[in-house]
Order: sequence, then structure tokens, then C-alpha cells
Amino acid sequence: MSTIFSKIINREIPADIVYETENVLAFRDINPQAPVHILIIPKIEISKVTDIKTPEHSHLMGEMIEAANKIAKQENISETGFRLVFNCGDDSGQDVYHLHLHLLGGRKLSWPPG
Repeated sequence: MSTIFSKIINREIPADIVYETENVLAFRDINPQAPVHILIIPKIEISKVTDIKTPEHSHLMGEMIEAANKIAKQENISETGFRLVFNCGDDSGQDVYHLHLHLLGGRKLSWPPG
């Protein structure tokens, strides 16, 4: 099943891409919830966190966290703080079923989040 994120990966629709490797792509969210709101996605289709079932998928999760750290530094929020969020399923607010990690920062974030 093709998602909007697959179309971004394939360059079928534009996105403000801020980071890319062979396995991971990151771009600014079109509906930002913080001054810095970047989505980090794998270039392979995995629907959600509960579909992480292989060592290769687990390694990919590590690459996504590594990307988040690099992007946070690039966006000048690594020292002040940032939040990483995976939503999993309808009740969590996941609306695109392609695994994605939200990187949020650039302001004081409240807790609990929602």
C-alpha cells in the first residue's frame, strides 16, 4: 500500500527534506506542532512500531534515532532538549501508516503530552 510518505521517498510529491541516507529520510512536518517538527522515516514500508519484527528492522530503528540526534544538532536543539515520538495505531493519533518518528523541539514542551 502506497502512502504519502512513500510518495515523498519516490519524489512524487515535494517535501522539505533535511536529512537523507540510504535507509532513512527526514523532512519538515507540514503541520508543525513545535518550531522544529521533523518526521524521520525508513525508506522501506513498515506500517507501525508493532510491525518491527526482524533484526534488520531493529537496526533501522537505531538508524532513525541516530538521524534524530544528527538533525537535532543541525537544528540547534540538541543542547536545549527535544522530544522523540512514535505514534502506534489510531488511538495514538497515527494517521499515516508508514512508520515515522517525530522530532519536536525549539520550545519548552509540556508533560503529559496529550
